[in-house]
Order: sequence, then structure tokens, then C-alpha cells
Amino acid sequence: MRPLTILDAATIVSLQEEIQRSEESRYDHRLHGVLLVAQGITCPDVARVLGDAPRTVEYWVHRFEQRGLAGLREGERPGRPSRLNEHQFQEINRVLRGKPSDAGMRVNLWDGKTLAAWIEKEFEIDLGVRQCQRLFRQLDFRMRKPRPMLAKADPGRQKAYKKNSSG
Repeated sequence: MRPLTILDAATIVSLQEEIQRSEESRYDHRLHGVLLVAQGITCPDVARVLGDAPRTVEYWVHRFEQRGLAGLREGERPGRPSRLNEHQFQEINRVLRGKPSDAGMRVNLWDGKTLAAWIEKEFEIDLGVRQCQRLFRQLDFRMRKPRPMLAKADPGRQKAYKKNSSG
């Protein structure tokens, strides 16, 4: 049988992306890498075959030697530490429960841009709009737009105008 030849780099990239798509396939990928090293293939050679960095394969082997198969499972990815401390976080939560105008802002509704401006003014911390939108979710804050109320509206005429009123 002749070997499979894929000359298209995009196809190779799409195959590598498919491996990265799920936690199980990433575990299997690491497992294969460690197996190849256990069979005597060097980390740089395994890395070249699997499309990873040699240092990455060395990390896999080291974690396997320390913790066995559990060392190849997905670990916690804590991410970047928050720039807001607990007190600031609680203060933001408190301020969001009120109107922006009560916090010294010149708008009627909280949005990412308004919150970012308030945090910059209050704590001298520059957060992006998307990060402020994530704060809304973390704090279980839902933006509620007020329904407009027409001044001097006649409820009787409004009811008669509505399509599905029973009148």
C-alpha cells in the first residue's frame, strides 16, 4: 500500500484543529505522544510527527511520570488574575443595582461602555467593554430597558387601537 500524501497545509491544519476540538481527543493525543516516547522515539521526533512543540511533549512525559494517566488529563486553566479585588467587585455589584445617574454617569442605562468608564473613574482600572459585559453575567445583572410611557395617553383609546384586545 502506498503512503497517504497530503500536500495541502490547510488539510493538515484542519486535522490538528479537530484533535483540539474535544477534551477526550486532546487526552488521546497526549497519550499517543507518551506511548511513542515510551517506545524509544525522542521527544523532538514525536513532536514533529504529532505537530506539537518538543517542550510540550516533554511536559506530557514529565506529568505522566509524576501522576500516571491522571497527569495527561485536562487540568485547570485559571486564566489571568482579576484586576479587581473583592471589595471593588462588591462595590460594582452594588452600583449596578442602581441607576447610572446615581453613580455620576450621564446615561440612563448600564452597558459595557458605561461600566468601563465608571470603573476607570472610580478605581483607575482600565477594563475593556467585553470584560465589563462579562462582569454583568458574573454578577447576574440583566439589562432592562424601560418601556416608554406616553404622556397623557388615554387607556381606553389605547385598548381600542390594539389588535388583539377583547373589546
